[in-house]
Amino acid sequence: MGMSKLNRWALKRSLWAFHINTGSCNGCDIEVIDAFTPRYDVERFGIRLVGSPRHADLLVITGPITRKSLPRILRVYNQMPDPKFVVVAGTCAATGGLFTGSYNIVGSVDEVIPVDAYVIGCPFRPEALIDAVVKLIEKIEKGGNGDEPRENREDN
Repeated sequence: MGMSKLNRWALKRSLWAFHINTGSCNGCDIEVIDAFTPRYDVERFGIRLVGSPRHADLLVITGPITRKSLPRILRVYNQMPDPKFVVVAGTCAATGGLFTGSYNIVGSVDEVIPVDAYVIGCPFRPEALIDAVVKLIEKIEKGGNGDEPRENREDN
């Protein structure tokens, strides 16, 4: 079931983001916050950081999924209202990065929850995050929503 035209119009200029770090070096977290500074100003696209996942449309995740962060990530994802979108930011979140094979790493984010966009880099540039979110907004305008089936999806 797709979103109505009114819902697509409202979301394309008012994505509220909730950022969560799952256990990385914090290099990507600095770049996420940098995207919200006046130099890059993602608020011009209607994107703003919110303090609660219950108010968020967009979940920005940095870092690989650790055993300790897994239940918290699932709780945060399930607290978000539908439609919800996920952007994976950084190589660690997308592939496990240099933490791959560690005893405490469950894997990349897409092994746990569905992902809509990837930003690759260690750390990535704020421009890359902006580009991914703008492409996600274009997807929303064309009628894509947070409910369509994706590869590697494991609903809990």
